Amino acid sequence: MSEQGALPNISLEVIVERIFSSRQISRIHQKLLMSVKLSNNLISDAEKQLLDRVFDGLQRGFLKVVD
Repeated sequence: MSEQGALPNISLEVIVERIFSSRQISRIHQKLLMSVKLSNNLISDAEKQLLDRVFDGLQRGFLKVVD
């Protein structure tokens, strides 16, 4: 199964909500969200803000990366 197949038809908002409610992000989801973030031209400003929120949470230690 590809990494993209790990999140079929789930909105970014729902994913971010789940990440913050558990205060954890899997390594696969982290990589997937990073690839989305790096594809700037394919995402809306609102989605960019959600991604920035996740990566800010990681940087500040609020979120824990789990395998």
